[in-house]
Amino acid sequence: MPTKIVIKNNGSIRIEGDFELFDQNGNKFDLAGRTTISLCRCGHSKDKPFCDSSHKLVGLQSEIVARALPPPQPKL
Repeated sequence: MPTKIVIKNNGSIRIEGDFELFDQNGNKFDLAGRTTISLCRCGHSKDKPFCDSSHKLVGLQSEIVARALPPPQPKL
């Protein structure tokens, strides 16, 4: 199944499908066979980078609507 990423209003980033997750040093997370995870977007999770629903307690307000991005700028 291809990867699907959903940014939930007032909530987490949900990732579904075939994916791998790495830290900034290139170390791979062991997801124990999960094909769906939610990543923290509010910054308050005690299990970062994973969501623990802290956004509900801190009142994260963030409405997301899909849009077209401008073309990337050439690198100089």
